[in-house]
Amino acid sequence: MVVNEFVSGSIAVVIAYLLGAIPAAYIITRIFSGKDIRQVGGGNVGARNVFQEVGWVAGVATGVFDIGKGAAAVFIAIKILGVPAWWFADVPAEWLSSVPTYFVLASALAVVVGHIWPVYLKFRGGRGLSPAIGVLAILMTRELLLAFALTIVILFFIRNPILSVNISLLTVPLTGWYMEKSWLLVIFTVVLLLVMVLHFVPTARAALKKAGSWDNLIDELLRREKPKKTKQKVVK
Repeated sequence: MVVNEFVSGSIAVVIAYLLGAIPAAYIITRIFSGKDIRQVGGGNVGARNVFQEVGWVAGVATGVFDIGKGAAAVFIAIKILGVPAWWFADVPAEWLSSVPTYFVLASALAVVVGHIWPVYLKFRGGRGLSPAIGVLAILMTRELLLAFALTIVILFFIRNPILSVNISLLTVPLTGWYMEKSWLLVIFTVVLLLVMVLHFVPTARAALKKAGSWDNLIDELLRREKPKKTKQKVVK
């Protein structure tokens, strides 16, 4: 029985990774413009770069696909492993500490890892935000909805949708803990977000080096317009 669970779980994890590694941004950009998304804009293989460089239709299509593959990977793992309910809020407590559940969570992490480091594009992918949203839509539904509500509030102040979503997602494990969600799901969410943050660190360092200062980096992240310098006339 245990051997079968490990075999089924391993299959689910591999499927999740390969599904996550499908580079929707690359494929859709090729279809819409014939360009390589890695060579335009910021070079990120994600929905935001497609939206900015190719157009809103291509960007939305990329985002929907990437969110969908995150949710699909978890759903497939749940079906393969026979977890009794795909809505994790209804899973009995004894199942939350079972081998199948561990493999479901491993699959949920694998789909995001596949998006960030896709084997099809020599391990150069996106930042993992969209598939992470798809994963949390199934595993932490209420907490994700609260995070989206917070996104609207943050967006009002900083006017940057992507940064607003990223900031609000950091509250998901906190709200999960407050709502007495399973410790296993809370820890999983922390690990998921930590993978995304650590992957972003080199990008942040490069951006800081380019910006030259923290103030310039914040201006860039928040898309603030820098005041134009006016040349003073020299009186001879």
